[in-house]
Amino acid sequence: MTTTDTLLTVEQAAERLGTGVRFIRRLIQERRIRYVKLGKPVRIPESALAEYVAERTVPTLREARSSFRKVA
Repeated sequence: MTTTDTLLTVEQAAERLGTGVRFIRRLIQERRIRYVKLGKPVRIPESALAEYVAERTVPTLREARSSFRKVA
């Protein structure tokens, strides 16, 4: 997390991912996403959302095939 990284509420994070608040709370509870606890409120850094999406992005067939090619 950088110092300029915006902290989002659970509701804002859910809106950005196009999911429900319940899903975001489950990610937090299962520690599948980084978060910041400020007393009782929980905030999610924008970079944590970007990392979560990047880690779960499925490559295209072309990208997957290129990683299996033999090097001569």
